[in-house]
Amino acid sequence: MTERQIRLFGDPVLKTVSAPIEKIDDGIRGLVEDLLDSVRPEGRAGVAAAQIGVNLRAFSYNVGDAFGYLLNPELVELRGEPELVDEGCLSVPGLWFPTLRHPEATIRGIDLDGNTVELTGTGVLAQAFQHETDHLNGMLYLDRLDRERRREAMKQVRESTWF
Repeated sequence: MTERQIRLFGDPVLKTVSAPIEKIDDGIRGLVEDLLDSVRPEGRAGVAAAQIGVNLRAFSYNVGDAFGYLLNPELVELRGEPELVDEGCLSVPGLWFPTLRHPEATIRGIDLDGNTVELTGTGVLAQAFQHETDHLNGMLYLDRLDRERRREAMKQVRESTWF
């Protein structure tokens, strides 16, 4: 398929809760191919379907040796005390802010054959699982910032060349 254009902050699809995938068909197979192609470029840890304009519960990830996708993913366990980690987002290009994330996350979803897949990630992979799940719930990492940081982030968004 193809690498898809990333939707930017302000696009309503990014604030919409994504619908569950009810049936795996050629359209869903194509979506997975597009998600994988869209996360492949260097520096991309994850891409949620909402970020390419599709309001369905699916995302791809690409962190170290971990490369893949999940359909209907749900976080099933978060471990460790949340800690501030630098976080950015393809939908909010050029901005990075400390965001509270758990250091370990377990996520469960299905693959294209309908099989249950459960993955556990630490560090950046755990962060990606949490970040992409937020996207599927209509949330951006900016929504997790404390009041002062969010104010600064919104100022930077307004001053950005892409907004």
